[in-house]
Amino acid sequence: MTNLAQAILPHLPYLRRFARSLSGRQDSGDAYVASVLETLIADPSTFPSNMPPREALYNVFLRAWNAFPINGRAEARASGLEGPAVDAGSDTKIRTADSRLEAIAALPRQAFLLVAMEGFTPAEAASVIGVDTAKFARLLDEAAREIAEQVATNILIIEDEPLIAMDLENVVTGIGHSVLGIARTKDEAVAAFKSLRPGLVLADIQLADESSGLDAVNDMLREAEVPVIFITAYPEQVLTGMRPEPTFLIPKPFKHETVKAVISQALFFDMKARGRSRAQMAGSTAR
Repeated sequence: MTNLAQAILPHLPYLRRFARSLSGRQDSGDAYVASVLETLIADPSTFPSNMPPREALYNVFLRAWNAFPINGRAEARASGLEGPAVDAGSDTKIRTADSRLEAIAALPRQAFLLVAMEGFTPAEAASVIGVDTAKFARLLDEAAREIAEQVATNILIIEDEPLIAMDLENVVTGIGHSVLGIARTKDEAVAAFKSLRPGLVLADIQLADESSGLDAVNDMLREAEVPVIFITAYPEQVLTGMRPEPTFLIPKPFKHETVKAVISQALFFDMKARGRSRAQMAGSTAR
């Protein structure tokens, strides 16, 4: 068991990031990872000995994730194994958000995230999911089509390096979003947020005047709820498990595909959360 612990320990912060991206929440993502660790402690034989440790860890996680029917609802419906979706309420936007999220939350989205966010090669990711390379290629194609259908929004970029900021701006506009502004310091960022009210924020952590992007975002979130994606060269300093951590995190140097994927995830989960909030408010009013 000691050898197993040593093998998987370096990969746990990144598995937690992956789990949070699938679930859209820090608490539920971490709960899935904790459940997998409990399973491995109880029965180490569930850890595939014929795979590299990182691939094996993600394989165990996804086997647990996909074992829950709610996480595979889209595939079941597409295969005719489940009836029509239950009406989530009278709000069409809620039902639209749920249906889009379920379509992305299944195997195609897992495939896309394994390659774009977690850095697996297609062959490695196919092994993690447990499919052949041909089927994996089809999953990636399906994910790309789904992500391209996301709703565009206005984005604030907090980044003190001009070249990186320009690169991010090109990525953002290239997939149909608009950039409202680029801030280099905490004060600039907070002022821009208050005046521009973006639909999403891309935030570096270390800013030009040695101020903190984390502090800037905390000030913003006191004004209004908005999805935030942190970008940092030192993700291990943020994913410590010792304090509240961001749900969405991109390491530097980043890949354009990663930025596109994480923006899509953040926007989909924000849409779903807002839909649920409206449903809860309507229910409270009805009572």
